[in-house]
Amino acid sequence: MKEIYIERQEEFLRIAIKENNKLKECFIEEEYSGPIPGEIYKGVVKNIVPAIKCAFIDIGQNKDCYMYIDDKFNNTKIKKGEELIVEVLKEAIDKKGAKVTSAFGIPGTYSVIVNLNKDISFSKKINNRDFETMVKDLLDKPEDIGVMIRTNAFNVDISILNDEVRDLYEIYKSIINRAKYSLNPILLFSDVGALNRTLRDILDKNTCRIVLNNESDYEYAKKVTENRSDIDVKVELHNESRMLFDYYGIEKEILSLRNHRIPLKCGGNIVIDKTEAMYVVDINSGKNIKSRSLQKTAQSTNIEAATEIARQIRLRNLSGIIIIDFIDIEDLEIRKSIIDVLREGFADDKNKTVIYPFTELNLVQIARRRRGKSIYEFIEEPCKHCGGKSSRVKLSYIEFLIKNEIIKMFKEQGLKDIYIEIDKIYEKDIMENVLVFAQQIGALKNQVYVNFIPHLKNFKVESLIFANQIRNLQTYKIYG
Repeated sequence: MKEIYIERQEEFLRIAIKENNKLKECFIEEEYSGPIPGEIYKGVVKNIVPAIKCAFIDIGQNKDCYMYIDDKFNNTKIKKGEELIVEVLKEAIDKKGAKVTSAFGIPGTYSVIVNLNKDISFSKKINNRDFETMVKDLLDKPEDIGVMIRTNAFNVDISILNDEVRDLYEIYKSIINRAKYSLNPILLFSDVGALNRTLRDILDKNTCRIVLNNESDYEYAKKVTENRSDIDVKVELHNESRMLFDYYGIEKEILSLRNHRIPLKCGGNIVIDKTEAMYVVDINSGKNIKSRSLQKTAQSTNIEAATEIARQIRLRNLSGIIIIDFIDIEDLEIRKSIIDVLREGFADDKNKTVIYPFTELNLVQIARRRRGKSIYEFIEEPCKHCGGKSSRVKLSYIEFLIKNEIIKMFKEQGLKDIYIEIDKIYEKDIMENVLVFAQQIGALKNQVYVNFIPHLKNFKVESLIFANQIRNLQTYKIYG
């Protein structure tokens, strides 16, 4: 069964999904002013570059977006200066603007309204001719839009589906009207936050529990779940002194995702590395010596690795091109079984994922659509001490975790003097602006003592209670 944990704090919304008590996916959302995938804007064509079949669109943000021109999107006749409605597909990255498309859609729980065609289409996971015929006969579809029926629709009455299509069509009409009467590029529709997306796309009949720490989110989740007849889920508000992710052990699991080497139960391991153009995954048999046959060892290691690789890709939200170097296997049936295991791991993945067959070099290529940032982008930054050749946990993320510890300690016992141990690589950043550090960890009214220790893997936070403790640590006092 599936459990969803949702923790909101000032600058972060974090969502963890567990299946059978094992962390399966994790989403982190920051406060962000730029265009987010799924948002719909009115834009103006600023430039068209035929050589790369690309148009650049002003949607009222800091950077122009780019849009591929293709017959399948019905956008080959657009002209410079033309106004059009676009949906964001990918957020901006570095100097590159967001990717948009003129083929936009408005998603619901059971259906999606689309502007590109006027057909009724079905999720590939629906393989029931009787259901498809029934929907085509009874769906009240407006003539000027298309409707894609989602997998969840299979479990609800046609009247519920019709109600949702009617509601989505009202949103569609308001988008069209607002675009018509707006003089400048403008945001037309946004219902794409991680919370909405999770409750709409991930919540299903297998979900038994949702735990939230924010009362407003809790009330919203209750309202959403009570209005759905296809699920039976318990919604809980977390009121403990410890933060939700810390209380359920999720915090440690997230930080462990920095590890590039992941051990396998069989004794082998997988190693995940990032290059400029792609992610590369290597499989090693390691200590897997149970089988007497080399091929049996390779087979058992590869099969277990395939399961874990699919899980790690989704957990870390890796996207783009992913190359997997499996241990050499010549048997075509075994190769097929490895591919089948990989596909099973992505069966319910909401990001479009394509898995290609083995190459002659025993490599498997995966192409996964980008949706949001990878976990690395949230918790890692280039290390200033080695010229950016390596990475470290972001100081802002460590400050966030320290703040959580301080909040927990304050609720449990109250405190005035705070002692922190942290890796020495952060010393320069912290000491250059001690006031900002104290503010970020929520300790402006406290005495802060920091001990910078070389090569310290984890940080430590504790309250100083006794006078002799405070006296002995005066040399580490940086604030208060």
